[in-house]
Amino acid sequence: MQPDLELDTASPLLFVINAASGRSDADAKRSVIEQALQAAGRQGVLHFAKPSELAGVAREAAARALATRSAVVAVGGDGTINAVAQAAHAAGCAMGVVPLGTFNYFARTHGIPTEPALAAQMLMQAQPTPVQVGTVNGHVFLVNASLGLYPVLLEDRETYKSRFGRSRWVALGAACMTLLRVHRQLRLRIDQGGTVREVRTPTLFIGNNRLQLEQVGVNLSTHPARPLDDGFIAAVMLKPIGTLAMVGLMLRGAMGSLGEADSVESFAFSRMLVKPRRRKIKIAFDGEIVRMQTPLEFRVAAQPLYLLMPRPQAAADAEGAGA
Repeated sequence: MQPDLELDTASPLLFVINAASGRSDADAKRSVIEQALQAAGRQGVLHFAKPSELAGVAREAAARALATRSAVVAVGGDGTINAVAQAAHAAGCAMGVVPLGTFNYFARTHGIPTEPALAAQMLMQAQPTPVQVGTVNGHVFLVNASLGLYPVLLEDRETYKSRFGRSRWVALGAACMTLLRVHRQLRLRIDQGGTVREVRTPTLFIGNNRLQLEQVGVNLSTHPARPLDDGFIAAVMLKPIGTLAMVGLMLRGAMGSLGEADSVESFAFSRMLVKPRRRKIKIAFDGEIVRMQTPLEFRVAAQPLYLLMPRPQAAADAEGAGA
């Protein structure tokens, strides 16, 4: 890995903020960031962007951050963080996060507070640290990427949330309704470094976040390759099963025992080529859904993402403040 980047603290931090939630929400985000900047005697430039503008704004901010030895900061949920990560990783600049999502796996894994004000304050004293990211056909993912049933679950969840509001109960109900429908099995040709096999599965899930996997009960910590730490990521694949068995797996995941099910296979890898029978297929990564040309190459990115992470003492202080 390259050595850590050194930032010029006199250069403004560049914030990319999802403006989809309206004026009052934007004012609240602005207030949190400006208070943190003022308290630290730092400067910042705030870029508010609609979802359709996020990628372009993030690229411009990342290029500016690299030129000024500063950092680009994502303020928002998974989609915003992923858009900024794509740009920061491509540019090679440092990136910060003020998380506003539901689960915030990426932030929690790297010691970033999930309370926005604390996260913004910690940014002012954070240092760029290389962290592992995965890619699918060159697209960066921080937490997970998947094909098959999981993208359908995400789409249905968003439909239900737009009608009934955002809550975990709505998400659970949407998942149950999705699983009760009949779903086509994927036929995949999987190539892991010359070992090729043909499989049938309702979904293939690729994880780059140990916290998320362990919460649903998939624990690969005893694997000799040490996945998700030293150049490996994890795959979770379901064997062909019926509807009731699928609902049972969802309940196992909710109780943290998914990995104990006989119908679940998990393994570690650094590069894997997946060839479905279709020329294009829906892929979900970090909550975003796109159509990609096949075959699909999943791999650990050769270059890390330089994430603004709290210094050990700052992380301890923030934990004490949030207690």
